[in-house]
Formats: sequence, structure tokens, C-alpha cells
Amino acid sequence: MERSCLVPDSHTLLSFVDVYRYPIRDSPQHLQLHASLDIFTSLPFSAASQHLNQEASTVCWLDRDIVGNALDATLEKWSDYDSARTRRMKELKDERWDLFLRVLSDGSIVVSAVANIDRRPPTLLKQFTLQQLPPSTLRGPPSHLCVLSNADPSMLTLAVSSPLATFTLSPVSFFDAQADGPRLYSTLLPRVPEEESRILKLVRTPEGAGVGIVRAAGGEVWRVTKNGTQLVRSRSWSSADHVVVLQRGRTFMTYLASDGTLSLHSTPPQIISVPSIDYLFSIPSQDEEDSVVGITSELSIIHFSVRHVPLPTLLVRSQSILPLAYPPRFILPVDPMAWGQRQSWTEPDVLLSVSHTGELNFWVLEETLTPPWRLTGAVKTGRAGIEKASCSSAKKTALIVPGPNGDDLTIWNSQESEFATGLEFCGQYSERINDLDWTSTPDNQSILAVGFPRRVELLCQQRLTYFDEGPGWATCTTVEIGGFIPLSIKDSIWLDHGSLLIAAGHQLFLYGAPSPASAEEALFEYAARHNGPLDDYHPQMILQCLLWEKVELVKEIIVNLSTYIASNARNHDVEWTSLPTERFFRKDSTSSVPVRRKKYTSLFNESQPKEEESEQDFSRSLVLDLITALESSPLPHLTPNEQAHLLVLIQTTLEIDEQRRALDSNGLRYLISMRSFYILNHRASAPSSPESKGAQPRSSGRRERLRYRDMIWAFHSESQDLLLNASTAACDGKLGWTNARAVGIPIWLTSVDTLKTQMEVIARNEYMAGDNRDPTACSLYYFALGKVKLVHGLWRQAAWHKEQAVMLKFLANNFSDPRWRTAALKNAFALLSKRRFGKLCHELLYGIRVSHTVEYAAAFFLLGGSLKDAVNVCIKQLDDFQLALALARVVEQSNEGPVLLDILNTTVLPIAFRNGNRWLASWAFWLLHRRDMAAAKGTSEISGRLEFNFVLQMARVFCRMDLPAPQSYTLA
Repeated sequence: MERSCLVPDSHTLLSFVDVYRYPIRDSPQHLQLHASLDIFTSLPFSAASQHLNQEASTVCWLDRDIVGNALDATLEKWSDYDSARTRRMKELKDERWDLFLRVLSDGSIVVSAVANIDRRPPTLLKQFTLQQLPPSTLRGPPSHLCVLSNADPSMLTLAVSSPLATFTLSPVSFFDAQADGPRLYSTLLPRVPEEESRILKLVRTPEGAGVGIVRAAGGEVWRVTKNGTQLVRSRSWSSADHVVVLQRGRTFMTYLASDGTLSLHSTPPQIISVPSIDYLFSIPSQDEEDSVVGITSELSIIHFSVRHVPLPTLLVRSQSILPLAYPPRFILPVDPMAWGQRQSWTEPDVLLSVSHTGELNFWVLEETLTPPWRLTGAVKTGRAGIEKASCSSAKKTALIVPGPNGDDLTIWNSQESEFATGLEFCGQYSERINDLDWTSTPDNQSILAVGFPRRVELLCQQRLTYFDEGPGWATCTTVEIGGFIPLSIKDSIWLDHGSLLIAAGHQLFLYGAPSPASAEEALFEYAARHNGPLDDYHPQMILQCLLWEKVELVKEIIVNLSTYIASNARNHDVEWTSLPTERFFRKDSTSSVPVRRKKYTSLFNESQPKEEESEQDFSRSLVLDLITALESSPLPHLTPNEQAHLLVLIQTTLEIDEQRRALDSNGLRYLISMRSFYILNHRASAPSSPESKGAQPRSSGRRERLRYRDMIWAFHSESQDLLLNASTAACDGKLGWTNARAVGIPIWLTSVDTLKTQMEVIARNEYMAGDNRDPTACSLYYFALGKVKLVHGLWRQAAWHKEQAVMLKFLANNFSDPRWRTAALKNAFALLSKRRFGKLCHELLYGIRVSHTVEYAAAFFLLGGSLKDAVNVCIKQLDDFQLALALARVVEQSNEGPVLLDILNTTVLPIAFRNGNRWLASWAFWLLHRRDMAAAKGTSEISGRLEFNFVLQMARVFCRMDLPAPQSYTLA
């Protein structure tokens, strides 16, 4: 392979360029000289004479492949045009000249062409000037110069240094000698020797409009401009131990430990003497004064007041300690980035104190008090050894505790109550975490930057949802610097407009939002989508409205969604229009959706022409058309789970509307939850599914059963027949024990006779399951129903079973006889012994060998007339108290039998108390005829301040789910 290279001889007046070819076949370590090109000979004499006494210029070879690709793309774009420009482009492409770009001392550009350089051997070399651009096209001859590919295939990138800068070249304009050919794209700031000292930390103004860079030798202040995309130098200092930036980066304060002075760098400067300060920071102020807080080595807090007009003034307002019983481990400022979005009723904290036992205390400054610090809240985390902490004014606190396998990161809600611990996230990282920093979106969503040595992970809060069981916080993006700089990150800090500034070595890296023209999603948009307000049609909003019995509101939303999709199919620029907010708080007493009524035009109902359904009516045809449209074109920004739930909720709303008189509110709640449960499990079992556009999938593991809350709704419903039919249909009409337990039929089905009927259905389905018809799979249920002869008949059909003969002989006996009851009990105990000692092929009495030893043991206990032992096996060996409940209710044929009541007292209530499940406890007390305790456990015995805190906690949960909280609540 032959290639050419050039070596500029920049130290001669004639400035030759030597062109070499390599390698030589016999001497691959040598280069062969092709030619020496005198650049000036190709210039007009007037132009050449101007540069004879000037400094040397810079020249580079324009890579033929890079230029050729750009020319191809340009000609393809301009294929419909025939002009001098396009003909020139085609000539450059066809001739395949080698091009040399030279920058002269006055900033002018000369492009020379050399023909026949690739001949073997090179002969008939021809050199000529292709074009010349006027002076000041560039600032002057750079030290280095090269041409690179551009993101736009029809453009070129010209890179020069120093200073480092890139220009965008349009081949059409550039090779036509137009002055606008090279356009400046980006440039590096001019070199400042003082800013080559390594960075120690970053500090900012409370709102993030100014930032201070603290270096090993001095530092400087920068102002944030152009919506967080640019930094502008403001001022600098030579030495300081602590720095505070004020007035959006226009001035600053410094503290020197050597002489104990605090200086305001104003005109004239203000200097005061202060005790030894370990921490210095500014806090937002409501007036024209700036407030600065210093924390001494003795954990004393000094409050400074800074005035800038009419004359600069620096005063000490107070010096005090926090009113705590024990000295804290450390005191930190609360990150004030959310102050700009605070509401009038909120009270942003100023200080965070952390105790040695992990208790967090939050403080506000109140000058009328002595000391001037008031406690606003406390959270007992129970975490000792906290090494780092960062608290935001949006009431979020991140803690770092070193562990043997890395750092543990926890995020706490500062609004702890008796009903919530405050813990929202817990994660472990193998790498050491260097830094934590908070920012806030315009709608008060928190984003945490977690700094590691080579990257910064941005954690965003996730919406609480009925449909996905994911973590409360998740990494939304990661900023990596290890790929282009070998230095470790020293510090990172959020600035105004959501920009992130990272310091590594002596360099700064500013990351901001994409340009408005870009299709890339901005960070704040991502946060709003995952934890911001919901669209009306979001399944979580529809589900909650149904739970609130706002069926008419849901019908309006569905009709609105149908109209939107139909309009969007005709015109893709249609925007979604939400219902008025007040509609969600209006009582759902009368229908506001048009309802079709039959019209009568005469006294007698004569046949009338059939009316066509209005497109705006909520009807079966509208719902079916909408479901078809959503299945073919899923809505953007919905996960597959949410999309599936939206479809079933729309279908459920139709069924509810058609059965409004038969289905009560509690039945409605159960029906919705039951269907959501089966959708989740179906999607968790599916191998894969397409993702909706723009949606981030969240983990949703398979659940074994409905929540007890959902079961208790069905228990209090008067529409249990409808619920039973819906539950059976949800499992494809084959109700086995696994499905019956999953939906809680033994808990909520109040009729014993209906339960017996369902027990027989379960027995039949368990027997029919699988290819083999195994009598052992259904014996427990049939024995509970007293149908021993039916099981005997099933054994007659099990000719394939090894134990058929002995089971037929054994079941032919009369089990009302104490002798055979005793024999059944002995078999039951033998089966339990077989499981306990692991003798898989143990010969039982009467030669019975079975595979399902525990279930069959419970069956033999029932056959022997010992219901108490049978339910004990279900509870202790099978860990299935629902099966024990079902057996007790069916065998005792009552909801008040002694065995059933014993299960409630000794098993169900302890489980409810141990797990803190109020719903399960309320149900158990209800069956025990302790209705007072049932109501207390269902609503929690709360009153006064406790009740108020409960209401607040519920409102916070609704906010975390991005749902409207109830407007009113009647306190006891």
C-alpha cells in the first residue's frame, strides 16, 4: 500500500512543503521523497510579496477519503441543481486531486492542488492554486490544523489549535471561495495560567446562577449564562480557605484561617475577624440582604448579614448553638436549589444536623427566638456511622454509610410520621461515593447526582404505581468522563437550568439540556414523565377514579380519548386536551356524558327509523373501536403493563356501566384489583413483549395473591355472585386451588353453601389437571365434602396407578367405624413421618405410597375425622392458612365453628399483627363478632393530632402517585 505524507518546512522564506511516499518495498523504515512544493509560486506576485517577511504559516493535507465522502453527499443533496458550484464540486470529485490547505500569517487561507501524485512513479506533477480566501478568515496560523468528518455527511469539520476551535465547512461555499465557508462551531476559552491549578471543590450561589472554583492556588468566580449552557469569568482571588459566591456570581466572600479574617470583596472591601470556621455557605434571603452562615470547629453557628447598597456592609447577626441535648456528629446546609419552586405554605429548611445514632434534625432560622434556630422535623434512620449526607429543600435527604462491600446509599423523606419511616430508597455501590448534590425541576421533582471517581449517576424519583413494583428511585442517566480524560472527578455541582458542572484535575465540564431543535429528551422532561402529573387517560388515574366511584368521570375520559385518537389519525398534529381540574373534584352523582334515550313522537310507540349512534356517546361500539385502535397503536410513554391495564380498565368501565345496578362499590374495587392482578402475572410470565415508544420498563415480579385489602372489599360486597363469576372467568373457567387462594375465595365468600359448591369445582379441576387423572390431587377436597365413595370411584379409573389395588381395598371400608378412622389417622401420621425423615419410598400401613405426602396426610386426617389435625397440617406444614379456613368452614358447615374460630385467634390475627396488616385483622375481628375492633383496625384508632398526621400521610401518598388528593376529610 502506498500513502503520501507532507512535512512543512516552516523556517524558510519560501516555505517549501516536502511530499513523501511510504513505505519503500526494500527499505520499509525509510520514506521516499516525491516532491518539494513551493507554495508561493502558485500565488499571485502581489499576494506572495506580502508574506515574504511574515512568520511561517501552517499547512495540512486534506484527507482524500474524508473530502470525497463530503463531496458525494453534497452532490447527492444538490442533484436537482446545475450551476457553476455543482460543476466545480463534480470536478473536484472526478479529478481526485490531493488538496493542501494553508493558513497564512494574516489569517487568509490558500488551498493548493497537486495532480498525479499517486502515479507510480509520480510523474508529470502539476501544482496549482485552487482558491484563496481573504485575510482574517481565521485568527492566524494555528499550531495544529486538520480536517475531520462531520455529523452532517455533506459538511466538513476544520479543527485548529491553539486555542482549540472547530469550524464547520460547507464544501459548496468553501471551494467557491466564499467568506462564510468556514463557520465557527465551538472554541476553547483562552488559556489562563492561574486556572491550571487543580480544583479542590465547587461552590455556587443558592439559585445556581454563579459558581466559585476553589483551586489549590486561588480560584475564580463564574457566572452562568445562556440558560445554563455557558460560563463567563467574573472575578478571582489568590488565596482562601473557604469561599461564598454572592449576587449571582458578581461578588464573593473569602475566609482565611491563617489570620481569622472574613472578607467581602467589594468596593471598598469589608473585613471582619471571626472564630475558626470549618464550613461557610450562603442561604436564600427574602430581602436585598445576603445571608451567610458559618459553622465553627465547636459547632457554633454564626449568622452574617451582607448588604451591597447603598454601601457594602458585613455584619454578624448572631452566634449560637443548636438546642440539642447532645452534640451532633456534623451540621450541614440544606441544598437550596428547590427554593425557587417553593409554595407560600411551605417552610424550607436551612440546616441539617446528624447525630451519632443516625437521627436527622431539620432547622430553620428564626431571628425572634433565642437561640434563633427552630426544629421543624426529625427522622430516626437508625443508621450509625454516617460519613456523608446531603439534604434538599424539597425534603429529601441522602446518606452514605461505608460498608464492607462498598458504600450504602439511602434516601429519606424528611416528612416522617407515625405511618411512614421515611425510607424511600436503599442501594449498595461497590465503588466509593465521592459526592452528593441535589437539584429540583420546575414542578419540584428532586434529582440526585451521585459522584464516583469516573462518572456521575443521576437518580430520579419514580412514581408510585399500582402496576409496577419497582424501586422508589432509579438511575435516569450516567455522565461518563473516563473515555476522554484520565483524571478522577473531584467534585460535581448543579447549576441553574439543570446544568451539571463536573471538575476533574484543573478542567471543568459543563453538561446542559439539549437544544430545543433536538429530538433528544431533556433531563427535566424525563423526570416529569416518570414522576410528574399524569394524563387523564393514564391507567393509574382511571383506576383511582373508579375506586372513588367516579364512573361518569371515567366515561368522559374514555370518550375524550376516543375523540383524540380519531382526530390524531386524520391529523398527526392534534394535541391532547385534558378535562378541567375541577371536574376531578366534582361529585359523580349525575351523568355528564351524553346518554342515548328513545324518542317518542306520538301517543303510541310506532316504529321509528333507527337512529345512528353519536360519535360522542359512551357505548359498546365506541369502547370496542377504541380498544382496537389502542392495540394497533399503543399510546406513547406508557409501559407495556400500563398499556395492558388501560385496555382492561376501559373494558371494565363498559361492564360496570352495563351492570351498575348489580355491582356495588366494594365489588367494583375488588373487580378492578383482581383484573389488574391477572394482567401483572400474565405479563410477568410472558417471555418478552414490545416496549411502548418512549417508555422505560420497570420490574414487575409475579405475585402469588391479591392484597388482603382487595379481598376484604369483596368480603363486604353484596355482589359476590358476580365477583365469583368474574374470578372464575379470569382463570379461563378452571378454578383450581392455586387461583382460589390467589383471589382469596375462602376469605371473602360468605356463603358456606356456595363455598362447598366451589370446593367441589376445585376438586374436579384439580383432578382433571394434567394428562394423568390422579385421585390423590383431589382427595383432600372431596374428603372435606364427605364424598369418600366418589374418590373410591376415581381410584377405579386409575389403572395406571401403582397403589390402585390397596387404595380401592382401603377406601371400601366404613369410616364411620372407629377402627377404620384410627387406621386413617395412623396413615396420616405415617405420611407426616415419611416427609419428616425423608424416606421417599417408605412402605406405609396398608401398602400406600404417594407422592404428595403432606396434602395426603391432611386428607387422611379428614378421613379419620380429625379436622383439627388437618388444619394444623395446612398451617404448619403447608403454610396455607386459607386452605385451613376453607376446610374448617366446609367441614363444620358454619362460619362460627370452634376450629374456624381457633384458626382466626391463633393464626390469622398473629399474622396480621406481625405484618401490620390492618385489613386482615379487621376481617378476623369481624368474623369473631368484635365489630368494634374490626372498625378500629380497619381505620386505625387515630384521633386528634395522630388523625391529622394520618390524613397528611395519605395526601403525600396520592402526591407520590401523581393523583389528586381528596379535597376534604372529616376528622373524628
